Amino acid sequence: MQPKLVLIEGLPGSGKSTTAQLVHDILTEKNLKSLLFLEGNLDHPADYDGVAYFSKCDYDELWNTRGECRDLLSQYTTNRDSSYFVEYRKLLNEHGASIPDGWKNAFVKNDVYELPFDRNRELITARWKQFTASALNGSDIYIFDCCFIQNPVTMGMIKHDAAKEDVTSFISELAAIVEALNPLLIYVDQNDLDHSFGKAVNERPREWSEGFIEYYTGQGFGKKQGYTGLQGTVQVLKARRELEERIFNGLTIAKKKVNNSSYDLNAYKQILAGIVSEYF
Repeated sequence: MQPKLVLIEGLPGSGKSTTAQLVHDILTEKNLKSLLFLEGNLDHPADYDGVAYFSKCDYDELWNTRGECRDLLSQYTTNRDSSYFVEYRKLLNEHGASIPDGWKNAFVKNDVYELPFDRNRELITARWKQFTASALNGSDIYIFDCCFIQNPVTMGMIKHDAAKEDVTSFISELAAIVEALNPLLIYVDQNDLDHSFGKAVNERPREWSEGFIEYYTGQGFGKKQGYTGLQGTVQVLKARRELEERIFNGLTIAKKKVNNSSYDLNAYKQILAGIVSEYF
């Protein structure tokens, strides 16, 4: 059976999004229908981006504070087993002026990626199980950018400085969940991490790099190691690369590493086309 799920992973600046788009293009050229979900997609079927989690008690408290906004809140809320998921980024994008500040603060505080690591893992694995059950019943090929390894590593290592074994077991659990989809993992590598990350910093908005550096050095692993600034962030990324190498080597799903150091788009697409042809 050909893969129904292609997972694109790699460090920031390695070219994950470009790789995901190229794989999508290659599959399209082969007359295969694929659905591409890049990082930040608010409609991601296996992840929670811009979604806040509330217990019934906390949601009821939110519900009771501003009766005039209840209709809006309910439109963006999903209830599963007394757990309430609010697509708050969509809500704010479309109705931000109508939403009280107290609600906005509650949404950010309860973002799925602001929760304790164990709770995040519980919710994310449940989400992947729902996705897998749905994907098995369809014929579409899904392409996911960065949510399989990057997000668990970011939550576990970068944010909470969790034990390596706990982060590794999280990703192994996700791999077991999607096994029925015959997934293919493509990991994008770079020869020079300093160069590739520096290139990303130079090309992206200053707000991105400042937020990234603060996230990587102001909490979890980076803070514990006493790392600061751009060079401190690179040190955290090198430690992350070591962990991801260990995780990659331990996975038993179909997997390929591809080097994107040349940034030659046409040559890189040919390499990816060769990989895709092995499985499709």
